[in-house]
Amino acid sequence: MTTTRRTFLTAVGCTGLLGLGVAQTSGESETDLARDSFTLMSGTDDATEVYVTTASESGPTALVVGGMHGNEEAGYVAGEDIAQWDINRGTLVTIPKANAEAVAADARTASGEGDLNRKFPVGEEPTTELARSIWGVVEEYEPDVVIDLHESVGIFDGDLVGGVGQVIFTSWDEPASTDAKKAADYLNENYVARDDYEFSIGAFSSSSNEPSGLLAHKAARDTDAVAFLAEVTSKDTELDKRVQWHSKLVQQLVEEELLTTSGGGDDGSDDGDDGEDGNDDEDGGTGDEENQPPVARIQTSPSVGDGSLERGDTVTLDASASEDSDGEIVEYMWDLDGDGSFEADGKSTELTVSDCGSYRVTLQVTDDKGAMSTDEVIISVA
Repeated sequence: MTTTRRTFLTAVGCTGLLGLGVAQTSGESETDLARDSFTLMSGTDDATEVYVTTASESGPTALVVGGMHGNEEAGYVAGEDIAQWDINRGTLVTIPKANAEAVAADARTASGEGDLNRKFPVGEEPTTELARSIWGVVEEYEPDVVIDLHESVGIFDGDLVGGVGQVIFTSWDEPASTDAKKAADYLNENYVARDDYEFSIGAFSSSSNEPSGLLAHKAARDTDAVAFLAEVTSKDTELDKRVQWHSKLVQQLVEEELLTTSGGGDDGSDDGDDGEDGNDDEDGGTGDEENQPPVARIQTSPSVGDGSLERGDTVTLDASASEDSDGEIVEYMWDLDGDGSFEADGKSTELTVSDCGSYRVTLQVTDDKGAMSTDEVIISVA
C-alpha cells in the first residue's frame, strides 16, 4: 500500500498569473463571494447560462467552458460543478453548456448550425450569433486563463485520427505548457489507475493548420490569455471518472501557478511610493505581516500504511495534529470519496472501507484569516 500526501492550497495573500485559490466545499465559506448569472441568447434555442463568482479580494479571472459539443457530457457536468466552487480571490466565469441546443439533443452539433468550436476564427469576428455571444463574454471579462473542456471516444497517440482523449492542449507559451505538465503529472499520479490512460500535453496547432476556428485558439492568439483545451476519453470510462478528471484538472490549472509564484502582482505593488505611506515600524516592517497559511495533517487509526486493512474496517481520521503558526484553525473539512466535495467536518471523522480498492481522503483546514491548506492520504484495501 502506498500513501501519498500533497498540500496544494496556500495563503490567499499570494498572487500569481492564475491566482485562484479554489475551495470546493459544501460548508460555509470564510470568503465573501458575489455570485451572479445571466443568459446568453435568451428566448432562443441557443439560450445558455453564464455563471460569475467574484471574491472580495481582487485577482485574475478564469473562464471555464463546457458543452461546446453537446455529446461530450463530462465537460458540461464538470462545468456545472465548477460554477459552484468557492474562490479566495479574483473571478471565476463558467459557461457549462455553451452549445445548449446540442446538449439537449445529445448531439455534437445543433441542427443545421455546424461545429460551434470551428466558429471562432483568429483575428476575425466569430461567424455565428452564438459564437459571437460567447466571445462577448471573453471580451467583457478579459480572462487571464481560459479552459475549454471536451471528451473523445479514443486516446491521443500523436495524431487526430484515433481520438484525442487524455491530453491537455495548450497555447504556445511557457506558463501554459509548464502548468499543463504539472497538472498532467498530478492526475497521472493520483487519479489514473490504468495503463495507457495517462494524460499527456500537446501544443495548439498553428493558425494555418486544421483544426481552426477553436475558442481556445482564438482566446490565446487574440487576447494573450493562457489557454487550455482539455480532452478526456470516454473509452471504457464511466461518466463520474471523466467528470473527476476534468474537475481535478481545472483545479490544478487554476491553483498551480498560485503555488509556484510568490509575491508581486497588482495586489502586492507599492506604486513607487518607497514606503512613504507605509507606516513602517522600527524593524522596517509595515506592522501588517502577511498571514502564514495553516498546515493540514491527517493521522489515521489504525495505520493505513501497513497493508492490514480489510473490507468492512473503519478508519478514524484525525486532524488534531494540524497547526497554524500565527493564528488558529477555525474549520476542518473532509472529502471522503475523492469527488472534490466535502462531506464531513470537525477535527475527526470516520471512514468505513466497504470495498476493495483505493480511497482518497482530503482534509482542508482554514485559519482565522481565511488561509487554507490541505493534506491527502490514500487508503488501500486489498
